[in-house]
Amino acid sequence: MKKLTLMIASALLLQPCLASDNFTLYLVRHAEKQTDSKNPPLTQCGKARAKQLATLLSNAEIKSVYSTSYQRTMSTAAPLAKKQHVAIKHYNPKQLEQFALHLKLQKENTLIVGHSNTTPQLTQLLSGKKVADLSDKDYQNLYQVQFIAGKSQLTLFKQPLACKQP
Repeated sequence: MKKLTLMIASALLLQPCLASDNFTLYLVRHAEKQTDSKNPPLTQCGKARAKQLATLLSNAEIKSVYSTSYQRTMSTAAPLAKKQHVAIKHYNPKQLEQFALHLKLQKENTLIVGHSNTTPQLTQLLSGKKVADLSDKDYQNLYQVQFIAGKSQLTLFKQPLACKQP
């Protein structure tokens, strides 16, 4: 009986340690942007997509939000960051390998907003799975990389909002 009690107590005490190794990363390309400048803002559709993303991830227990320093990525990240009361942190899209390592070591639920040329690459680095390139018209992809007991699992979701292209 004493052994059984000790085993149950050990299992209960270890559970938080094991659970702390489980976390999820969400990666998206910035939402639809205007095409009239080098650092363009989001279109109306892009603003709606950013709000939809915040709603979709509102119960995901996001602890960190990362974005490149461009206006379009910051604006995509802002609604969720505001809803979760977290500051948006910047990352350098030219240092994806180091950033991927940082995210794996951080071990917390995180949203990362990037670009069509960096989001698939970062997703691949994190998941170890081949990820297709994005075209300039792909805005609906939401990548989920779950880390459970040290192993990654990649799931691709599509945001339901579909906007007409101008």
